[in-house]
Amino acid sequence: MSQFDVELQVMPRHQPDHAGFDGPLRLLESPDNKWFGYAEGQRGGMLVTAPKEVSIMLQRYARPRSQALTSDDSRSLLKRLRGAP
Repeated sequence: MSQFDVELQVMPRHQPDHAGFDGPLRLLESPDNKWFGYAEGQRGGMLVTAPKEVSIMLQRYARPRSQALTSDDSRSLLKRLRGAP
C-alpha cells in the first residue's frame, strides 16, 4: 500500500518573482534514492534523469518553497479565508 503526504504552501501575492513562473515541475525520488525530474510544456513533456539537470530542478523547487508561507501559516490563511474559527 502506498502512502502520499501532501504539503501545501501558499505563495504570498507580494512575492513579485519566483521560480514557479517558469512553469510546473515534478520531482521523484526512487526507493533506491535516485532523483528524477519531469517538466511539461504545451508541446510535450520531458523526463530528466541527468544528475546535474535534476540538481538544477531541485534548486528551483527549493527557492519558491523558501519564499512561500510555511505549511502551518498556509493552513491558517486558508482557514481564515473560508471563515473558519
